[in-house]
Amino acid sequence: MAIFIDGLGAPETPRLRPDGSWLCVEMAPDRGGVAHIAADGSAVTRIARTGCPNGLCIDGEGVAWVAETSPPALLRVTMDGIVETFLGLSDVGQFLLPNDLCFSSCGLLYMTDSGMLMTDWVLNGEIRPDWASADFDGRIYEIDLAQKTARAIDRGLRFANGIAFGPDGHLYANEMITGNVYRYACKDGRVLGARKFFANVLSTDWGGGFRGPDGMGFSSDGRLWCTVYGEGNVAVLSAEGEVTARIPTAGNAPTNVAFGANNEKRLYVSEHQHGRIEVFCVDASGLRLNTGPGM
Repeated sequence: MAIFIDGLGAPETPRLRPDGSWLCVEMAPDRGGVAHIAADGSAVTRIARTGCPNGLCIDGEGVAWVAETSPPALLRVTMDGIVETFLGLSDVGQFLLPNDLCFSSCGLLYMTDSGMLMTDWVLNGEIRPDWASADFDGRIYEIDLAQKTARAIDRGLRFANGIAFGPDGHLYANEMITGNVYRYACKDGRVLGARKFFANVLSTDWGGGFRGPDGMGFSSDGRLWCTVYGEGNVAVLSAEGEVTARIPTAGNAPTNVAFGANNEKRLYVSEHQHGRIEVFCVDASGLRLNTGPGM
């Protein structure tokens, strides 16, 4: 393990830009927004303050689409720092806690909503003590940017979190409280089927406390790499859903993953506890992410 960049404020969702530099969000109250990181990790520029953003993805024009929790909204953020509140309402009501997002092959944007307002989830700076039994209405939205609409394709999840498309073309999303990862059948970049259980990433060797799957992504060989927040590891899953390895992180709160550029076999992991992005040499390169339409 090496440190790619230090001194970040609760970072989430590192995403590679076409020029080799990176974007991520920072959730810390004193700097919540979008950060631009040099390709070699030598410098960071904070391009926009937004509130408490939880995830982002990058479209075909290099614009960041940001899952903002405070207030809940989908934001459009340009590299020159222009922030647009793009959408905050779905067919089942207001967004609650937008979390992670990814584009499909046909340009639709899929976003998880953990299912509880941030002000109800974090009380006096701490995760609510009844987190294991709390009432969630976690959702997955299908967002049409051209029509500016969001449709819930699933709900009732217990803290929906990480989301990614696999090399099989299907959508995968996880549920933090149970540790489950689900698969949604897709055709031509659109979800058609109900959720089906794929895997559980929680370790049986656990001393207690809040934990669960967070951000995740696929390698080109079909394996799923899923951060397990609270446990301090990245679970590596086979195409059949078996946890075949765990990569320990230096901090106990890894939040998301991204692979390096140009088939580089390096995994970049954002980590809350120490406020940094750690990097690991691995035996795979990343699956190319869909970028969606520019708007």
